[in-house]
Amino acid sequence: MQTPSRPAGAQRRGIARRRAILDAAEVLLGEQGYEAATLKAIGERAGIPVASVYHYFSHRHQVEAELLRRHAHELDSRIGATLEEKRPHTLSGVADAVIDPLLDYFRGHPSCAELWFKGSSETVGEHVRAFDEAQAERVWRLLVARDLVPADLPVLVVQLAFEVGNRLFEAAFRRSPEGDDATIHEARRIVIAYVESYVIEGRVRRS
Repeated sequence: MQTPSRPAGAQRRGIARRRAILDAAEVLLGEQGYEAATLKAIGERAGIPVASVYHYFSHRHQVEAELLRRHAHELDSRIGATLEEKRPHTLSGVADAVIDPLLDYFRGHPSCAELWFKGSSETVGEHVRAFDEAQAERVWRLLVARDLVPADLPVLVVQLAFEVGNRLFEAAFRRSPEGDDATIHEARRIVIAYVESYVIEGRVRRS
């Protein structure tokens, strides 16, 4: 015999409570930082008994994963839109088209920066790595298609550029809640110089 479906009103309340928990987590992360965003504190902020919070999220890492999925989807859209709008045809232009929307988003969403750079769970690490790998694949294809790098450039090079950039962004947001401008500037230089070294190497091989 089939289990009766939940009444529509109960489903709506469940969705509303889930959203309230996630929204409360966002606020706590942005205002008080990663360590403060426990399930107990999230429930108190949302006005929901902690037992009910556990009904929707059995561990804070599940909250983090849901929030990171939201942020990663938005970041992916913004980077894609910037690459489409600006259509960069230089290495520095491509770097800026990736770095600028990331920086703007992290500055406008401190909760995301807290999760991205201070989250200590394997869940957070997996989501950040997956995002970086997907963006590296996108950028690698664009660089090759626009003949900005040698056609045989390994995708690993761009993946490592993203990993280095992520570490430098982490350092920038450790130095300042807004992301230290000097560190971001150095991140641009390092990432561009690293990829450009393969362009120079390719020219030498062809000469």
